[in-house]
Amino acid sequence: MLQDDVAVADAHTPPVIPTRAPARPAPGETLADTVRRLAGAQKGAHGAPAYSRFVNRPAGRVLAALAFHRGLTPDAVTATSAVVTFSAIATVALAPHSWWVGVLVALALALGYALDSADGQLARLRGGGTPAGEWLDHVVDAAKTVCIHLAVLVGLFRQGEVGDGWLLVPVGFAAFDVLYFSAMLLNDALRGAHGAPTRAAPGAGRAGVLRSLVVLPTDYGVLCLVFALLGSAPAFLSAYGLLAVCTAAFVLAGLPRWRREMTRLGAR
Repeated sequence: MLQDDVAVADAHTPPVIPTRAPARPAPGETLADTVRRLAGAQKGAHGAPAYSRFVNRPAGRVLAALAFHRGLTPDAVTATSAVVTFSAIATVALAPHSWWVGVLVALALALGYALDSADGQLARLRGGGTPAGEWLDHVVDAAKTVCIHLAVLVGLFRQGEVGDGWLLVPVGFAAFDVLYFSAMLLNDALRGAHGAPTRAAPGAGRAGVLRSLVVLPTDYGVLCLVFALLGSAPAFLSAYGLLAVCTAAFVLAGLPRWRREMTRLGAR
């Protein structure tokens, strides 16, 4: 699924807050001051689905400000996000699927996602990200992109409530999700290498609300919320399967367009 950073880590966004920024707030700076400062230093919204743009990014902003006032590092926030996210993923694979388990999983995944946005925003508060921080953020994102669908596969198999054919849904979803994630990273890497604007550049492509809503089914945040239906296999599989189809359609439609864009970059 599309990550909050459109598969591009917040941690490597060029800093808009001056370099050599302090690791702690200035004397007298309140939490609200820090949130407002971050709100004015956001990356572009190009390609960002509605949940990521209007829910997850503001939530990450508040968590980043809290972490900044506590003196936490971006890597510490990334590690916290990983612990919360993979605990929820393990629960999907190993725990009985019930309504209350589904709600807890959805909340934990949503929190992990907000923390995933917060680490990069915290990095900007502290003067910009580092290659090591970007690497860690991408590794965690890559792992969860695969593991969340493998957990669904294992969980459905263990519950024994669905036919074998349904087990192919998380397999296909994982394949297209990994392809999407990899393509977004590679696209931005090639854009940067050829001097073209990246999707995470501040102010890049101020996407309209309509487009954010259209691509909402590809949003990782929506996938997180779908797990609230885990207590009913038919309801969960209907929603999860719909997201899988939408992601596959989006990727298949995007591949020719991305190929043409890379061809134009090579002709510069």
